[in-house]
Amino acid sequence: MPNSSSLSQFLLLAFTDRRELQLLHFWLFLAISLAALLANSLILSAVACDHHLHTPMGFFLLNLSLTDLGCICTTVPKAMHNSLHNTTTISYKGCAAQLFFFVFYISAEYFLLTIMCYDRYVAICKPLHYGTLLGSRACAHMAAAAWATGFLNSLLHTANTFSLPLCQGNALGQFFCEIPHILKLSCSHSGYLREICFLVFSACLAFGCFVFIVFSYVQIFRAVLKIPSQQGRHKAFSTCLPHLAVVSLSLSTGTVEHLKPLSISSPSLDLIVSVLYSVVPPALNPLIYSLRNQELKDALKKLITGCFSHAINSPSSVYYGPH
Repeated sequence: MPNSSSLSQFLLLAFTDRRELQLLHFWLFLAISLAALLANSLILSAVACDHHLHTPMGFFLLNLSLTDLGCICTTVPKAMHNSLHNTTTISYKGCAAQLFFFVFYISAEYFLLTIMCYDRYVAICKPLHYGTLLGSRACAHMAAAAWATGFLNSLLHTANTFSLPLCQGNALGQFFCEIPHILKLSCSHSGYLREICFLVFSACLAFGCFVFIVFSYVQIFRAVLKIPSQQGRHKAFSTCLPHLAVVSLSLSTGTVEHLKPLSISSPSLDLIVSVLYSVVPPALNPLIYSLRNQELKDALKKLITGCFSHAINSPSSVYYGPH
């Protein structure tokens, strides 16, 4: 068996052995990635160009779109490459880079979702203090803290995981590099326990964020139900539902991925759950926000209309007749 000093590549889990299905997976992943890139790019452009979205929530939504783009660009391109070229290999350094960036973007996204929950809590439960608690400097500091915490968390796990001696082969039971599947190849009991401790610490931190989100939404719903007018309650709920839907999607897919019973585990089921956990949320997040946020929908319509108008009225598209 190779050890970590001689290991030059890993073998990723193939979606299928049939060439036709491999090409189908390539085109499916291409469609998903292009849709995610287009949707998140539109949100980034809308938030940057429309002054109505220059708000704390708009700023955090911009950061969330960046993490979604990062997640898609970390896992999907290599899977598409392997499906197209009928291979399953990834280099040792490429695997380390993929794991680092995936954990980085996933961690940063979860912390950003927690901050966005705090934004909704302050907006509904403490509206008079909104400008003070969520000023531009405070928002910048919170976003920087989310990115920095995600970076440190990813650096810690990646450095520890790839310092372990690997002597159980090089086949990963996943279509991208992920910590639990690399740990299965380790032959260092102490290093394995050390990484488990790091994972438990990260899980406790994530659980703390989850408790904060649940507590905040309990307070939010109590405050909304006290609003006398039905229109006011509807407006308050409409500002919270997109965030709550995104949090629920991320938590549910992540929970199923990491806590599914071993008794029902199989390669095909693991692949489906992995795609739901790593690919679907970044692709659906912008759709969820754009469907429920009226200001964002208006900004996107204005942006798309402006782009079409510019394309139609540009000199290159005007026909002047024969010379």
